[in-house]
Amino acid sequence: MVVGRAETVKHYAAPRAAVSWPYLVGRIPRQADCFQNRGAVGSLGAAVAEGGTAVLCQVLAGTGGVGKTQLAAHHARTAWQAGRVDLLVWVTAATREAIITSYATAGTIVLGADPDRPEQAAEEFLAWLEPKPSPIGSGSTGCRWMVVLDDLIDPADLRSLWPPADNPLGQTLVTTRRRDAVLTSGSRRRLEVGLFTEAEARTYLTAALTAHGRTDPPEHIHALARDLGRFPLALAQAAAYLNNARFNEADPQAGFLPIGCPSSCPQPCTRAECVTYRKQLADGARPLDDVLPEPAALPDDQAATVAAAWFLSIDRANNLRPAGLARPMLQLTAMLDPNGIPITVLTSPPALTHLTEQRTTHEQKQVPAQVTAEDAVGALRALHRLSLLDITTDPGSTSTHRTVRVHNLIQRTVRDPLAPDRYGRLARTAADALLAAWPHGTGLDVVAEGDVLRANAAVLVQHSEGALYTTAAHPILRRYGSSLWDSGQAQAALDYYRHLADAAHQRLGPAHPDCLAARTSLAHLSGHMGDTAGATAALQKLSEQMLQWLGPDRSQTLHTRYLLAHWCGETLGAPLAVTALEQVRADQKLALGPDDSDTLSTLHLLAHWRREADDAVGAIADGEQLVRDQTRLRGSGHHNTLAARSHLAAARAAAGDERAAVTEYEKILAGKLRLFSPDHPEVLDARRLLASYRWKAGETTDAVNALAAVLADEERIMAHDHARISRTRGLLEEWLAVLEP
Repeated sequence: MVVGRAETVKHYAAPRAAVSWPYLVGRIPRQADCFQNRGAVGSLGAAVAEGGTAVLCQVLAGTGGVGKTQLAAHHARTAWQAGRVDLLVWVTAATREAIITSYATAGTIVLGADPDRPEQAAEEFLAWLEPKPSPIGSGSTGCRWMVVLDDLIDPADLRSLWPPADNPLGQTLVTTRRRDAVLTSGSRRRLEVGLFTEAEARTYLTAALTAHGRTDPPEHIHALARDLGRFPLALAQAAAYLNNARFNEADPQAGFLPIGCPSSCPQPCTRAECVTYRKQLADGARPLDDVLPEPAALPDDQAATVAAAWFLSIDRANNLRPAGLARPMLQLTAMLDPNGIPITVLTSPPALTHLTEQRTTHEQKQVPAQVTAEDAVGALRALHRLSLLDITTDPGSTSTHRTVRVHNLIQRTVRDPLAPDRYGRLARTAADALLAAWPHGTGLDVVAEGDVLRANAAVLVQHSEGALYTTAAHPILRRYGSSLWDSGQAQAALDYYRHLADAAHQRLGPAHPDCLAARTSLAHLSGHMGDTAGATAALQKLSEQMLQWLGPDRSQTLHTRYLLAHWCGETLGAPLAVTALEQVRADQKLALGPDDSDTLSTLHLLAHWRREADDAVGAIADGEQLVRDQTRLRGSGHHNTLAARSHLAAARAAAGDERAAVTEYEKILAGKLRLFSPDHPEVLDARRLLASYRWKAGETTDAVNALAAVLADEERIMAHDHARISRTRGLLEEWLAVLEP
């Protein structure tokens, strides 16, 4: 161990006379090609200047590959060349032994310390850096010094080895992937080094490519910078790869070939272009290392590829307490949205089961204890400490706002080595975790949480869809589609269900219940989007197939008949819908029970079609029964209860009590705004109906203004040829014509 600095050290007083100032110990890394004088350079300079006469130790923290060493080297080189430093010591701080060795070298050179006693020499050097009360020549160092501790892996390695923090002539600069609190204690200040800005990424990549005579279109270069997530190391290595690669046009699947391929190559090769490289980069089946330079061809004296740059950090994080959980946690986050994963997903029961099963430790082999939510948060903190992810809120929070962010290239690096079966299990675990965290209900808070979870589901489906089909389709696939519809993204939901129906047909077969369910949802949404005849025809065919393949008493068969009855009413008339729904409800009461949600939904729809068939008495009776049942089962503020009240109000308006319908619908609209986003189709429908009741009640001016506002919102949200817009526009024109003098 190094002796305490409070003890007497023999050779601290003055430097060797042979030293010629200024003096550099160690070697400053050379400046990278196309070095970016980025915003972080100014931040570092400002932080140092802010210290005034008090030493501020600057700690540059960030994940591997963001350019911490280059920023430190630029700062040190600038100070050295400007003559602001008399002694500059550059230390590669990967281990405690390496730090002591560098200090000892400085002590030997500056003080003539004994090189055979490195710990003693290191302590003498640190003591010499301490501020002295006397001017130079009488016991003070008298020189301006800077110590750079580059790539500190473990803060514990600096215990008792920190340069003094109270010498106004000294500066300390540390680069590290760690974010431990000890690195920001006292006068130490942490500066986060992150990604390039969009402008910095574009400028760097453009410069790196044009320096080798490339003329790629700017829009392609900018798109590639976005694909690489503005990650400095990835941009540098991608540029090097492109500058030294050609593309075999005859065999696109072969990827890129090195420049200088054998003359016997039968096909002509062209210089690789950004647009082609982006396609190869996006190929999830191709490992990331396949589209980056080999180690011998790395630019700027880099020692590791993008992927290798993080492996050490992952190992270190995995050894932090709670040991063995960081790696499986990072693997789980690699399946989800890099822009934000709710803490509740990563602490859900499926996530905890995954962590328990995949925990790896160096302790004696034993069945690991069940991992708790606190353990899972501890794993996230370990990854955060190693700059492998960012926790943007308190990790103990139950908020589903975006709280955990992971760079997409770190995710790719973690996913690439997984064997197919391991990858599939991990994807399904991520899907289970999303479902477990997905809240039930339809309130605005639920919708907001659904937005975050839907973004995660979209990423999961994008790169792992095949893994979500086994003997059935994973429920997350349908939850994602229904969430799109619930959020008001009608066209996106329709397009998604079209894809889901095709994928389920291909992977599961036409008779599988999940394939039939996807086709049912597609038909129903098509009707809502204006294709009522197509919806009716599709549901008629599905109903016949379900009767044959699933049987008449299956809830799925009965539900399809219920939807068919509705769209028959839209296309063939209300009396046909009433007759069909009465039979469906009778069959549901026998097969499912009178309080089953599907049975109640049929009563709800039956009340609507009785009203459309001019059976006001029957519609009111059904509506009153439905309101009683829904209130008893779900409460007065539930969406289903509001819908029941809506149909009852409509039935009473049809019976001539329009004023009561207006009053009731004002309350219903307020309730729906508490449940849905303002752009949701149900809110638009409620606003249109309220306007209609106002018109019928004689409030013509208010009705016209309200309907015009609905039309403007529908035109903003939906396609202009949508049947909904045509109906709203036609009704508004009709009212305006009546009001014309």
